[in-house]
Amino acid sequence: MESVRKQTGKPKEPISSTTLLLTITISTFIAMYLLAMIVWGGGFLNPQQFLDIFNNNAYLIVISCGVTLVMITAGIDISVGGTVALITMACVVFMEDYSGSVAASIILALGIGLAMGIVQGFLVAYLKIQPFIVTLAGMFFTKGMTTIVSKAPRTATNEVFLAMKNFRIELPFGTYGKTGNFIPARIEPGVIIALAIVFIVWVVLKWSRFGRNVYAVGGNSESALMLGINVKRTKFFAYVLSGIFAGIGGYVYLMHTGAGNAANAYQAEIQAIASSIIGGTLLTGGVGSVIGTLFGVMSLKTINNIVIASGLREPYWQSITTGLMLCFFILLQSVILTLRKKKRQGFTTADV
Repeated sequence: MESVRKQTGKPKEPISSTTLLLTITISTFIAMYLLAMIVWGGGFLNPQQFLDIFNNNAYLIVISCGVTLVMITAGIDISVGGTVALITMACVVFMEDYSGSVAASIILALGIGLAMGIVQGFLVAYLKIQPFIVTLAGMFFTKGMTTIVSKAPRTATNEVFLAMKNFRIELPFGTYGKTGNFIPARIEPGVIIALAIVFIVWVVLKWSRFGRNVYAVGGNSESALMLGINVKRTKFFAYVLSGIFAGIGGYVYLMHTGAGNAANAYQAEIQAIASSIIGGTLLTGGVGSVIGTLFGVMSLKTINNIVIASGLREPYWQSITTGLMLCFFILLQSVILTLRKKKRQGFTTADV
């Protein structure tokens, strides 16, 4: 047996499931966008349309990072959309009716998100109530509170806020207009915030002790407990961070639209979960990456743009394609992980 091992060599350790699913997501997005550029051309060749995926969905990227954290611990958070709507309405009313400053409105947004995260995290982690039930209650609560704060849509008129909302960062590339004038591509400040959060969460998950604990708890909470990991505290802080990111995402959304409305961020929680799954995060926990979630958001919005470019402008076509795409990635994940499990079992048997 020993001579056989020396001749054949020990099988290489396969890459992690997180890395594999991340690679598939990125490859799928690149192939999808290149296909759109070749087949439909037009706006897909315009750098600004590509950047508008970020401009229009910076808030979704932010809240999806929080949802991904929770899902890696084998939890779920469907309250983030309602939290975003509540924050937009509360901040506008605060600035308009109470002459609140922009700085104070930012603190208010973070405070609302933090409060939601602490309450839900405590109920899930320490009282062991099902995450779906807790965050469902949180969703209903925030949507109801949004209407209580103001039944009618409100628009921000604070001059400092409007200056911040209308600010754009010009990039050194762009397109040329019909008259030959150069039109630089622009991104909103919210995009910088979103990408900074993706980077920070990626670093935390990859290199910090808390990040390792998050994966361990999601993979097997009983084994994590035996290793000395504080499972309850890890889950609690995952929900706290999700709440904080919902607070940041809510203000980023307000900076993009400039208005508070009970209909703001409609189905954002569903899109955040879908983006996380498409990005390679498993509902069973233990596997996931915020980089994948970022590409999940981009893939989700790109497929919507493709549907519109195909002439199918009715909203239900976008819902249908989103559902099909989500089912495809769930099926793909299931097949890949099943095959990898069988392969590992084969390695173990051969080694014995």
